[in-house]
Amino acid sequence: MSQCPQYTHLVVLPHLRVQNANAVSSPLTHGFPSMTAFLGLVWALERKAVAAGLEHLAFNAVGVVCHDWQELVTDGYVKALRLTRNPVDKDGGTAAIVEEGRIHLELSLVLAVYTDEWEQDRQACDLQTLANLVAGMRIAGGTVVPATQSAGTRHRPWVADMRGDRWEGEFHRLRCRLLPGSTLVERADLIGQRLEQLRATSPQATRLDAWLSLSRNDRHYLPDADNGKGRWVSSRSLQGGWIVPIPVGYGALSELYPAGRVRNARDQATPFRFVESLYSIGEWIGAHRLRRPEELLWWADSQPDSGLYRCRNGYPPDGHPTPPAV
Repeated sequence: MSQCPQYTHLVVLPHLRVQNANAVSSPLTHGFPSMTAFLGLVWALERKAVAAGLEHLAFNAVGVVCHDWQELVTDGYVKALRLTRNPVDKDGGTAAIVEEGRIHLELSLVLAVYTDEWEQDRQACDLQTLANLVAGMRIAGGTVVPATQSAGTRHRPWVADMRGDRWEGEFHRLRCRLLPGSTLVERADLIGQRLEQLRATSPQATRLDAWLSLSRNDRHYLPDADNGKGRWVSSRSLQGGWIVPIPVGYGALSELYPAGRVRNARDQATPFRFVESLYSIGEWIGAHRLRRPEELLWWADSQPDSGLYRCRNGYPPDGHPTPPAV
């Protein structure tokens, strides 16, 4: 597992309201946008920041705290995406479209920034510049709704200094100010635990079987030999946490082709490679449960020689390192 890149400050853009963000996070999952979408936002923001004169700031990781959400789906046990009604085609028929799941969000972005020197009197101006840049960008395909004039300090960006021994107090203050809210951490260790449970009855079980088992809610009947009765038991215990399947990046399906070799590629100046999604398991936890900034942050871990392009998170369950994804 790669280590979190160095950072000196955490820039917090609190309580951003995002409308119609992409709820289809991968070919197999839906709901909260993929963390790769937020990493893409950070890279785009860094390019815009350099153009705006903030070249002294390097954005190395991002954390997301969700305060509220509303996925646009139908009610009931079996849900369906609420799709838009697009205009008809030239023949008057219904145009073929790709399903676009949408979700409304209220979230706080935590940007891990590295800088050699950031004077106190310059921070306020830089924060306002960053807030203005984000206000004009898309977050996971969604539109940022401007804050009202009466919002006060609730929507005002601020900085936590992580240098030296002050980081513990600063991070404690950050956690408190982001409550109530939940953050997504990686729990790939649960795949190995579930795999051991499955192989106790099915020795041929694979990590994919374990991932699918964690992704659904199974119910089985547990008989009681004493009274001849039994009860239905769920595979998700109350102590299991809010466990969800998540995409964490991409794995190579082909060799790396030279720039311009593949026709109809989006960028003819960049080498091209066919990839597929990589999946892992995540858990939603309250921000107050975070112990270190790395447990909140996600960063890119690209290994072209191994064909892996994925994001990492520093949440260590029980102090053990995170195993690889599926």
